[in-house]
Amino acid sequence: MLLTLRVQGARSWVKSTRCLASSAAPAKSPSSPPQLEVSGSTYATDGWTNVTPKILSYLGANKHLQTDHPLSIIRQRIVNYFYGAYRNQRGNPLFSVYDQMNPVVTVQQNFDNLLIPADHVSRQKSDCYYINQQHLLRAHTTAHQVELISGGLDNFLVVGEVYRRDEIDSTHYPVFHQADAVRLVTKDKLFERNPGLELFEETWSGTLPDPKLILPSSKFMDQTKQPCHTLEAVKLMEHEMKHVLVGLTKDLFGPRIKYRWVDTYFPFTQPSWELEIYFKDNWLEVLGCGIMRHEILQRSGVHQSIGYAFGVGLERLAMVLFDVPDIRLFWSNDSGFLSQFSEKDLHNLPKYKPISHYPQCTNDLSFWLPQDIEVDAGFSPNDFYDLVRSVAGDMVEQISLVDKFKHPKTGRSSVCFRIVYRHMERTLTQAEVNEIHKQIASASVDSFNVQIR
Repeated sequence: MLLTLRVQGARSWVKSTRCLASSAAPAKSPSSPPQLEVSGSTYATDGWTNVTPKILSYLGANKHLQTDHPLSIIRQRIVNYFYGAYRNQRGNPLFSVYDQMNPVVTVQQNFDNLLIPADHVSRQKSDCYYINQQHLLRAHTTAHQVELISGGLDNFLVVGEVYRRDEIDSTHYPVFHQADAVRLVTKDKLFERNPGLELFEETWSGTLPDPKLILPSSKFMDQTKQPCHTLEAVKLMEHEMKHVLVGLTKDLFGPRIKYRWVDTYFPFTQPSWELEIYFKDNWLEVLGCGIMRHEILQRSGVHQSIGYAFGVGLERLAMVLFDVPDIRLFWSNDSGFLSQFSEKDLHNLPKYKPISHYPQCTNDLSFWLPQDIEVDAGFSPNDFYDLVRSVAGDMVEQISLVDKFKHPKTGRSSVCFRIVYRHMERTLTQAEVNEIHKQIASASVDSFNVQIR
């Protein structure tokens, strides 16, 4: 869950690294239906509704459960590793797995329960797909954490698709997949060999903070430990967590993989780390983790435990391990792609062999924004990217904002987007691309009240 070659995936552990744009909710589009039916439930729409029919069409695809699919293979590798790493006295796996949870969650589940502040960039409409002001498609599988802990679980994995508004290129897609894990232990378990040690400081009152109070983001909070925990408890939990996650990394990438830990900040863990591997002469982030904020456990009804959590993106791992060059391929139904992978031997990971190379077609689209509207101040590029996805689907390989201009006399702002078209399964003709490009231009005029240049 992290924002940062970063191949998309670990981002549910969102970091406040981008500038905060206006989050005011514009009036609902006249074309928005008064109600939406999503995953068998009906929701009233409002000014926050920005989920598109194209995005809703991905629900239920469950690529992470599709037999022989690369994402399913990675899921099974992670699950099998945790089954082997943690077993009870009878030899049965400690971890339970939840891989079909409803992707529609509340704002409280996705943000409030995880202590993500109201001013955090990840709450913006430009970042998430909202069904209405109180419901959205989960932006990370961490959204189910409190729900499962409150149900009495203390060792579990959650795997599923998540939804994030983002740019269009070979490593980003509006739907991707994550695996989250939580492990909680009590004093008796953690200090089994040292029963005189304590989880919590003597000076800590144990008072549950006001559940409505979520403090603003702070990257400068003490990353040594939380005030409630003893240093011994944090260090033992950190040691176990890092040992297990390095083991997972070596299981996936080989025992000789070079790795390093990087201190970082997440709203829901303290202290927090990223694990990076040295891959193709670059350091590549593969997961985020940390000691869970005790307020989250308290709000879940757990008061006498300490825990760790981590999150990892399946596409991020699969693109590296299978050498897949374009994230769109994971959504392809082309047998030439899917037939290259098999679950018969989960440890034999073949490298993807391109079935063919289709040429690109590149067109630019420039338009004037309405008066007094500027990029990130009334107009979000992510809105344009979603429009393009709705019109052209996966025929668009990449979009880049190549120029911004403000007229010195009129004060109007102009933008130019470069759109790269390439189909994954056939050659596109320039005439076909021009027709799609024209439809995108027309839809932009209707949706954003812009003037094509």
